[in-house]
Formats: sequence, structure tokens, C-alpha cells
Amino acid sequence: MTNRTYTLFTAFIGVVCGYVIVRSFLFADSLTVRNDLVQGFLVGAGLGVVAVEILARIKATRINGWITVFGCGLPGNDVFTRAACARIFPGPVNVPQEAMYWRTGVDRAGHTLSGEHDYVLHFPPRGLPPNDAFWSLTMADPKERFVANPIDRYSVGDRSGLAQNPDGSVDIYLQNAAPAGHHANWLPAPAGRFNLWLRVYMPGAAILHGEYTVPPVVEARPSR
Repeated sequence: MTNRTYTLFTAFIGVVCGYVIVRSFLFADSLTVRNDLVQGFLVGAGLGVVAVEILARIKATRINGWITVFGCGLPGNDVFTRAACARIFPGPVNVPQEAMYWRTGVDRAGHTLSGEHDYVLHFPPRGLPPNDAFWSLTMADPKERFVANPIDRYSVGDRSGLAQNPDGSVDIYLQNAAPAGHHANWLPAPAGRFNLWLRVYMPGAAILHGEYTVPPVVEARPSR
């Protein structure tokens, strides 16, 4: 289920729950104990899903099209906060001092990422994610699955031999066809939509203090 589909599904649940609650007040005399219990259970579960979706949107930080959350994985987090973090970042989530995560499915202009376009993720000189371990950028399809490609490359990072520009900056090419002369910095994209995940392990102080900004994904040229 894509993020947009899940959001629409959550909105539908909220509308149904609201209808059931209003109806129970207007027609309270027609409720039986059994129906009351069943409706209470379903409405409670539905409102829980809606509450998690709302909290996830509140806690999310959006910059340059990327989404992240500060404070995920902390032992003292309540169940709704943990659920909100899991909603944004499916899978294991570490404490911030061990790892920070960002994801995006749009470019700088807010357009959905697609292999019909060529993109560049440009890290300025000394602008790579600061860390005491490593970082990686992963490509995934809308269902968060790896994208099959001819060179079996599913992520790039500080351990994949990225080439630097003369000024020390780094460009990562996100596109379906291999970029001429930039094979080392190519992260193959599918023909259709895709998402990106940036993971930084043992992040530096600039990340932990919210001072580091992940650069935007920029379309390199019009669609082919």
C-alpha cells in the first residue's frame, strides 16, 4: 500500500468512525449491549489508526522534500509515539545516537520521483552526512522493495567508492539509464515511481542537533 493510499484509507476510517459516534448519540435507544460493544471496539481501533497518522504528521520534520523524525527509538517513548515512528519508518528504528533516517518520494519541486526523469542529489563540499560510522542512500519502489537493475546496485554511500567533483562536492545520479562518465555515482532507478532512504549511523552532532540539512533531489533534465 502506497503512502497516498494509506492516507486516504485512514481518512476513510476517520469518517466512518465519526459517523458511528454521531449515530450512536442520535439513536442511542436502538443500541443493544452486543452492538454497543462491537461498535465501541471497532471505533476505538479505528480512532487509534487515525491518531497515529495525525501524530506521525505532527512529529515529522520536512525539509527539501525529505522527511525525518527526531527522538524515535527512545526507551521512554509512549506507544503512540512508537507507532508514529513505525508509520514513517517501517522496520527497526534505533535511538538517534545510533542512527538517523530520512525518506522522500518527491524532488525539490514536490513532484513524484519517477524513472521517466533524471535526477541529481548534490552534496556540497564537506556536505556529506557527518557520522562516526557510515551512511547509505537506498533506492526502493513505492512498496519499499529493492529495485532490480542490471548492475545489482541498490544503495550507495561512503563505502561504495563515490567519485568527488574537483571542488570536493559529490553528485549522485538517480536515473533509469546509466549516466555517461558517472557510473561510480549511479544509483539505478526503475522505469516508474521510486522512493529514497538516507540512513546515517552514529550521526554527528550537527545531525543530532538538527543543524544538518539533506540536500534536495533535483531534476537534471526534462523527461526522455
